[in-house]
Amino acid sequence: MHLILCDERALSSLDAMTVAGPPLGACHCQALRQASRRASAFYDAALAPLGLRVSQFGILARLSRDGPRGIQALAAELAMDRTTLGRNVRPLERDGLLCAAAGPADGRTRLLSITPRGAALVEAAWPAWSAAQAGFEARYGAAPAAELQAALQRVVATLHSPVG
Repeated sequence: MHLILCDERALSSLDAMTVAGPPLGACHCQALRQASRRASAFYDAALAPLGLRVSQFGILARLSRDGPRGIQALAAELAMDRTTLGRNVRPLERDGLLCAAAGPADGRTRLLSITPRGAALVEAAWPAWSAAQAGFEARYGAAPAAELQAALQRVVATLHSPVG
């Protein structure tokens, strides 16, 4: 690690402050995050003409396919924490693409449902998502993409709880 110091006297000892460790390229988390950012940008570009990001499309498509869900259940299905899901849901709710209502069994539970406008947007977005999916497979390879999908599913299943 290199530090930038404001004290010019300390600049001469900058190289002595290097911390040894494994190469950064060996960090599995950083590799996953880099790949995720690139994949998200690729799919976001395909969905942008519809005014959607891939994260928003995933939420709407899940609600469209599976029906109303509580925030806790949807967060678990999407492997996100509730706070992150809440940040992603707010603009969708604001834009009338989904709605949140008190759950039937417990008024404290918010049940998320896709609206007709949201369902229409998902339907309109499928071709753009499919094109991104095909583009990914064309660049990465269909067989490696299937292997990657299986490997990532194993990562999600294996790391379902924090270290400890």
